[in-house]
Formats: sequence, structure tokens, C-alpha cells
Amino acid sequence: MRRTNPTPAPAPEACSNSGVAVGRALRYGAGMEPLVDCIIEDDRWQTLGLPESADAAVRASLGHLGMTETGYTLCLMACDDARMATLNANFRGKPTPTNVLSWPSEDRAPDGPGQAPHPPPPGPDDDPESLGDIAISFDTVAREATLAGKPMPDHVKHLVVHGFLHLLGYDHINDTDAALMEGLEVQILARLGVVDPYSNSTR
Repeated sequence: MRRTNPTPAPAPEACSNSGVAVGRALRYGAGMEPLVDCIIEDDRWQTLGLPESADAAVRASLGHLGMTETGYTLCLMACDDARMATLNANFRGKPTPTNVLSWPSEDRAPDGPGQAPHPPPPGPDDDPESLGDIAISFDTVAREATLAGKPMPDHVKHLVVHGFLHLLGYDHINDTDAALMEGLEVQILARLGVVDPYSNSTR
């Protein structure tokens, strides 16, 4: 998996300026689903049931980390390689598509290598804590799933978990941090019935 997490920065307009934050707050305050606001820019994502998969992946992540399912907000933008290449160029100076990008709402990195970040406390019902935004590209994800011989829905769940952990401050810049983050991914995915994505691959 590529090391794709950018430095915290303004999120793509589709997430930050579309008015979804109001909808998020209302749904959370009312205790209603879903946990993830999905903005689908590429209709191919509709065939995969992305909102449901993303919601399940985030719920599993929160549960595994001992965090509540209320008091937080996040946005997932489902796009294609062209859009992702633009985002990657704008935010990371790399004009090529990638599988997933994350924009934490603030820097939640731990103090030292191999340490787990402290989970942010949930916000109140009328002002939930914004964790940030994630973008995922259909073309790259489909290509990677095919090359790895794995079901695309499983790969999507893996990337959502991966992106979500980035929002919380996890990273894989060095081997110690990578081992911690990947270990969590494997454990969370097991809760979703997804096999270890690293069992036949290397970092």
C-alpha cells in the first residue's frame, strides 16, 4: 500500500464546502445513521454499496479502538483517477493518482515512533468532533484489487480503515509506526470478515 497520507491541510471542496457538515451534525444529534457522509463523484462506486461498506469499516474501527459511534464526523469522497491526480498534485505535489488520501482536521500524531495517538474526545450532539476527510479513487482501487487477486469490496474496506486511521494520527512513515498501523488494520478487518491484506505482500 502506498504511503499516501498528506500533512493536515484544507480538505477538497467536495467535502468542505458542500454543506454536508450540517447534515452530519443533524444525523449525529438525532442518533441516526450513517456514520460517514459519502460524496460520490463517480457513479461506478454506486455498484459497490460504498456508503454501507464505509460505514461498516468506520464502525469496526471505532469499536476496536474503544471509541463511541457518536460525537464524530467525517466525509468520504469517492472519485476517479483524474480527480485523485488533481488532489494529489494540489496537496502533495505529486500529479499522479493514488488509492486513498486523508485530510485530518488537525495534527493528531503521537509524540514518538511506535506510539499510539490519543483518540480525540467526541463532541456534543450539536457540535460533533470533525475528524477530517478521505478521498478514494475507483480506478486505482479496482486495478490494485485485480492485481492482488482480492475482492474489490474487501480492498475498499481496507482502504477506508487505512484512511480513517490516518485521520486519527496513525501513519507508516517508519517501520515502527507502520507495524502498529498495519497491525490495527489487520485486527479491524478481521472484525469485518476480511482476510489479512498484508499476508502475501510487503510494505
